[in-house]
Amino acid sequence: MGRFGKGVSSCDDGNASSSGSLSQGGNGQPDYLDHEIAQLTKLRSQPHEFLSRTAPGKLRLPVSTVKMLVGREVNYSGRGRFSAADSCHVLSRYLPVNGPWKVDGMNSHVYTSQFSNDGSFFVAASQESNIKIYNVDKNWKIQKDIETKALRWTITDTSLSPDQRFLVYASICAIVNIVDVGSSARESLANVTEIHEGLDFSADGDEDEFGIFSVKFSTDGQELVAAGSDNFIYVYDLQANKCSLRIPAHESDVNTVCFADETGHLIFSGSDDSLCKVWDRRCFISKGRANGVLMGHLEGITFIDSRRDGRYFISNGKDQTTKLWDIRKMSSNTTDNSRLRDYDWDYRWMEYPSYARRLKHPHDQSLATYKGHSVLRTLIRCYFSPEYSTAQKYIYTGSSDNSVYIYDLVSGAQVAKLDFHNAPIRDCCWHPIYPMLISSSWDCNIVRWEIPGIGQAPLPKRRTVRARRFLGRALR
Repeated sequence: MGRFGKGVSSCDDGNASSSGSLSQGGNGQPDYLDHEIAQLTKLRSQPHEFLSRTAPGKLRLPVSTVKMLVGREVNYSGRGRFSAADSCHVLSRYLPVNGPWKVDGMNSHVYTSQFSNDGSFFVAASQESNIKIYNVDKNWKIQKDIETKALRWTITDTSLSPDQRFLVYASICAIVNIVDVGSSARESLANVTEIHEGLDFSADGDEDEFGIFSVKFSTDGQELVAAGSDNFIYVYDLQANKCSLRIPAHESDVNTVCFADETGHLIFSGSDDSLCKVWDRRCFISKGRANGVLMGHLEGITFIDSRRDGRYFISNGKDQTTKLWDIRKMSSNTTDNSRLRDYDWDYRWMEYPSYARRLKHPHDQSLATYKGHSVLRTLIRCYFSPEYSTAQKYIYTGSSDNSVYIYDLVSGAQVAKLDFHNAPIRDCCWHPIYPMLISSSWDCNIVRWEIPGIGQAPLPKRRTVRARRFLGRALR
């Protein structure tokens, strides 16, 4: 493969779909997740025992919303208000599955989308050089309309700074551009109306071309971490205006990278070599290698999302699965990562072989595997649901079969499938506070999904069309 050759149901008692599946680690037995993270999820979303107790020593879950509200009013818990877990127990039952309602239509495939940390802004980037920032609180008014510099094929990733002043965007080249989105101008035409400063990730004198597939701000906004098609991970110091760390991380393209938590010490990465790796910057200089390796995917990894606790993360893989990981299970190195398949397959334009779906990695170190969605054509992204409203008890992902899938983290059940688009959904984003989810598709549409009963007429459902075979130049 050439280096640049890549280019509704509701959740309620008893209504979870059985089409999703979960396997624990390498044993392949579908079951509820028996691990510490299941207990943490339960603690964060289980109501006070006085609200859930039906008899001495007996609890009944879930507790109805009416009973929760009555219990709060009569102060059953003795606190006079809902705890964070009480609130999550109520909110997490109301999934954003109603709709959709149109947010906007772009002029080309929508590749990335994200909410700001507080949910007040939403960023969407399309293939043909256009990025829009919407003010969510002002009825999705366009706050900033950005025309980017000359790109190579597409915008591969964007990241909004924690203070919401700056936006960086990457392409299949070594330059990441940064834009001041806090300026008063609504239109931002690269180096015409505003300066889009280029941050050079290439090493001094390095003439090899490579692309940046993933870029993220650190929590303090002082650094960027990026993943390159040259098999390297980069850390860029914005104050010094230079790369501070360049890591030969994998044996193939690094498709995804992120900080593990707020400290910025740990970095997670995923690559086409099918490995997830954990890096501790505090000891990289002395060790010169990853702190740990996690095996389990049979094909390349398209995206990683951290739970932001420095311990757990999920990954999407081209083996058509999402996996949950605990870095305490990582090994110090891997000596055998040979591909199990004996067939020639390219995810960009070929269907995944049916028999390959039954293959299992002999040394799978993941906690759980979630199946049902499709990871083809492009680097499909997956995420944990928001901590504030759901206690991160769900994971959700786009899919090349034009849908958004939501799985229960613990049971693995597919609790919702959002159908509207007629092209792959590369990215989707759940609002950090409200029960609202945005899906962004290659059909150029950005739509929002909310809870039932908001009093608006949704868009009519589209006719299901057979997925196009995207041939020609490879798509990322």
